[in-house]
Amino acid sequence: MKVEVWSDFVCPFCYIGKRRLEQALEQLPFKDQVNVEFKSFQLDPTTPAYTDKHIYESLAAKFGTTIDQVKEMNKGLIQQAAEIGLIYNYDDMKPTNTFDAHRLAKYAKTVGKEAELTEKLLHAYFTDNKNVGDTDTLAELAETVGMDKEKALETLQDKSAYADDVKTDESTARQIGVTGVPFFVLNNKYAISGAQPLETFTNALQKVWDEENPKPQFEDLSGNGDGGVCTDDSCAVPTDKN
Repeated sequence: MKVEVWSDFVCPFCYIGKRRLEQALEQLPFKDQVNVEFKSFQLDPTTPAYTDKHIYESLAAKFGTTIDQVKEMNKGLIQQAAEIGLIYNYDDMKPTNTFDAHRLAKYAKTVGKEAELTEKLLHAYFTDNKNVGDTDTLAELAETVGMDKEKALETLQDKSAYADDVKTDESTARQIGVTGVPFFVLNNKYAISGAQPLETFTNALQKVWDEENPKPQFEDLSGNGDGGVCTDDSCAVPTDKN
């Protein structure tokens, strides 16, 4: 089974949705036969890599509300994250542009480190309050998941490297009608929009698996005669009716 996940590294619901998907998979016996692939999606491509604005200022300006209202709104997010073992440290988060982070994730995919780096980037932003738009920071994060730091730096410094891959993901998202993230596509047939409850992910994964792996259906050609059957309790001898 294939699960494609469109997300952004500064999207709070993306981290929550990712974790719920993972928890759902852990409950299912076929988890090792599910391939999860991450797709790029920038919530705000115009965000600068570096800004003097505090995260609350940036969010208040984006949503057209006050800083106090943003803080109140974030309480619910922090609680949701905590319920699944995630720690969101909003007070020191660093708003940034994620295009380079997405490019690095595409490079990570080529060396088999996409999943590890995706987790590391989300944790770095929401928990460790790192600037995931900073080149040196990104290279250091790559190194922590076993990637070559110098090659990561070279990739990041070449602004064209994997840029088309990121743009292709975003183009595909527009074509299939993705307007917000996280957005999950299962086997190119079913979609889940948003960080839905754990049960939603579990039921959806089971549904797709059952459709792709139907149980064999037999037609009984035994007829009406008594051919003799043994069970755990006894063996019935057929009665000769002639």
